[in-house]
Amino acid sequence: MHALQDWIFGYLRKWGFLADNASELRNLFMLVFIIVCVIVVDYLCRVIFIGIFKRIAIKTKTQWDDLVIERGIIHKMMHIFPAILLYILLPLAFPPEETPKLLNILQILTKIYIIAVCLRFSNAMLRLVNEFYSRRESSKERPIKGFIQLLQILVFFIGFIIIISVLIKKSPATLFAGLGASAAILMLVFKDTILGFVAGIQLSYNNMLRPGDWITMPKYGADGTVLELTLNAIKIQNFDNTIVTVPPYALVTDSFQNWRGMTDSDGRRIKRFINIDLNSITFCTPEMLDEFRKIALITDYINLKEAELKSFNQKNGVDLSITANGRRETNIGVFRNYLINYLRNLAAVNTDMTLMVRQLQPTEFGLPLELYFFSRNKDWVIYEGIQADVFDHVLAVVPEFGLRMYQQVSGSDIRFLATQEKQVIVKTENK
Repeated sequence: MHALQDWIFGYLRKWGFLADNASELRNLFMLVFIIVCVIVVDYLCRVIFIGIFKRIAIKTKTQWDDLVIERGIIHKMMHIFPAILLYILLPLAFPPEETPKLLNILQILTKIYIIAVCLRFSNAMLRLVNEFYSRRESSKERPIKGFIQLLQILVFFIGFIIIISVLIKKSPATLFAGLGASAAILMLVFKDTILGFVAGIQLSYNNMLRPGDWITMPKYGADGTVLELTLNAIKIQNFDNTIVTVPPYALVTDSFQNWRGMTDSDGRRIKRFINIDLNSITFCTPEMLDEFRKIALITDYINLKEAELKSFNQKNGVDLSITANGRRETNIGVFRNYLINYLRNLAAVNTDMTLMVRQLQPTEFGLPLELYFFSRNKDWVIYEGIQADVFDHVLAVVPEFGLRMYQQVSGSDIRFLATQEKQVIVKTENK
């Protein structure tokens, strides 16, 4: 290259240019030459290397090389080579003995550009890794977006330090050593990021949370599906379509309810009770049992139970003239077994999971009779429909067993009783 400089300078002198003018024109010619070289190298890199990589990507069956082409990763990397060539050739157009300050400024700017290109390429590669990993099934259980974001911050932080070192002409190692004294300040500035990173590791390692999980956090007004896990926030879409953001460390320090176990299981639990009026509970008379036998779901149960009770009472010589003696059927017991058989015959109920009808502690509101079973369908809307259908039937069938639902007295009940009392009084007076 120096020979080229001397050759241009010699010809300019032969053409009659003064030494100073010839030197300036030589530098101008060299600058044009450098620009042409940089453009040619940039074009060759984009055409040759990218073309070769595209042809290879088309022939392979893997997806990562296709993503590299689609996201323009190679294009970003190719900008590095022309920049390096420009940095090497700059002294030819701006000789250090003639324009040292201008050369220094241009080389610093070129270095910063090279660093910026490297940062852009590194950031694109990290995003590519996250996108490629997100296409795998395992990404739902082990998302890495938080880790990628941390690496991006780290890469840009290192790049920023290197740029500062270029500007002040000091070794990056010296700057990194100086940062040790300000570690406390850095920890304060990046407190949320550090806490989010640590929480992300815990959540991921312990498999506590995944995108798509339904979680509930009343403290933060969150009740919906996890959309995204990032370094500083977890996005949750509530069922009213509002978006709630929760810091990752909140899920570690505070409690939250994850419904994944329910969605992954074979059924969704239904647990609800009705209150039976205690005054309506009684022993079954033969007439009542004859009526109950007409109900197909409990015909076999009543026949078997009656045979069992009759055998027990005869064996023990029970005096059945006293109601309290021996063993007898009750209308609440028959009703309880009817409900069990009713649930077992419903296609929407998963009979392979826990299914029972149990009595709870009697209260001032009557006897709570709880239905505990699991719906096969876990979709919220369908689930609520199944639950409503079951209890529609339960509430409607209660009177068939001589039972009454407990309901507190309301204003309309009092008005009805007052009206009935007035009618009785009027009838009495008329007589």
